[in-house]
Amino acid sequence: MTDPQHDDQSKIADRVAATRAQLFDTLDAIEDKLNVPKQLGIAASKVKRGVDANPVPYLAGLAAGVAVVGGIVVAVLRRR
Repeated sequence: MTDPQHDDQSKIADRVAATRAQLFDTLDAIEDKLNVPKQLGIAASKVKRGVDANPVPYLAGLAAGVAVVGGIVVAVLRRR
């Protein structure tokens, strides 16, 4: 015959262990999201894969950015 109190304690201990494991997983995920250098590395590798697969959109974006910065520089220089 099993002890019902022991079974309840065992179930509670199992739930506490599972909850603790979930908490640690959640904290690890939050730490990863807040790790700026790691996130920049992930973003850089995604961009590199995208450029390797199809560079045209990235080159167009780069050209547009250069045009905008150039336009701002010209506008500032004309105001002087």
